[in-house]
Amino acid sequence: MQVFKSLDNLPQFKNAVVTIGTFDGVHLGHQKLLERINELAKKNDGESILITFHPHPRFVVQPDSDLKLLNTIDEKIDLLKKYKVNNVVVAPFSKEFSNMPAISYVKDFLVENFKPHTLVIGYDHHFGKNRSGNIDLLEEYKDIFGYNVEQISKETIQDIGISSTKIREALAQGKVQTANKLLGHEYSINGFVTKGEQLGRKIGFPTANVQLLVDYKLIPKNGVYIVNVKVKNSLYKGMLNIGVRPTIEGLNKTIEVNIFDFDQDIYGEKIEVILLKYIREEQKFESLEALKQQLNKDKAEALAYFQ
Repeated sequence: MQVFKSLDNLPQFKNAVVTIGTFDGVHLGHQKLLERINELAKKNDGESILITFHPHPRFVVQPDSDLKLLNTIDEKIDLLKKYKVNNVVVAPFSKEFSNMPAISYVKDFLVENFKPHTLVIGYDHHFGKNRSGNIDLLEEYKDIFGYNVEQISKETIQDIGISSTKIREALAQGKVQTANKLLGHEYSINGFVTKGEQLGRKIGFPTANVQLLVDYKLIPKNGVYIVNVKVKNSLYKGMLNIGVRPTIEGLNKTIEVNIFDFDQDIYGEKIEVILLKYIREEQKFESLEALKQQLNKDKAEALAYFQ
């Protein structure tokens, strides 16, 4: 898969089959779309192209938006590799871009850059200034610019929209297995390991403090999770705590992972925490000894899950 992070120096694509969207989560609904563009590209001896935007359009159009995303841009690109799209183009989204008249969007953005053979678009796809462009405009100009338009059904598009919302809601409730089912892959959190207070080490459960790469990443419900942890391309089992650590009167939310059978120094390393199952709510214990006893129970439950 080729990735282009700007519109400069794009190659001349062959019989480009293009779809456009934010693709947050790259979930099961999105995957149907990806299958379709790959299928059409193969049928027409062409290439599939997915165009997405960065930053997310809502952050530009509504700067005070509190939207949390399922993926960072790099996480999204990694997932798209998995689903075998030929090309991913990350178009920079700006205020100027959002104000482009709809016909200019078609002529100067789509046709000029991609010379599409086929555009695969949802029934409610809008573009251009004030979102004035839609499927009708694309149909109107298809003979002039020489492309085909395939409209994805209302049902499929509703599945896509509903899935993103449902996934966010499931994660907010700690329903990781539901979210993973809708995603078609496991939800994960990427970040750098930073030094914490090293309290876990004192009670026999050393943790890696995970510092998020971006502040718009959706963090699931506070509590304890069974996880896999990817460190330097190796996969380890572990358990994760998201929360404020009430037993020690913590104030700030932290993301701390205890990696089983692991004793490497990974400060400063980037790791991926892959969420598998929610075990329990975060709770306040009367002593560190009581917390330690509970962590032993949590670990036993995690080990049983892995078996």
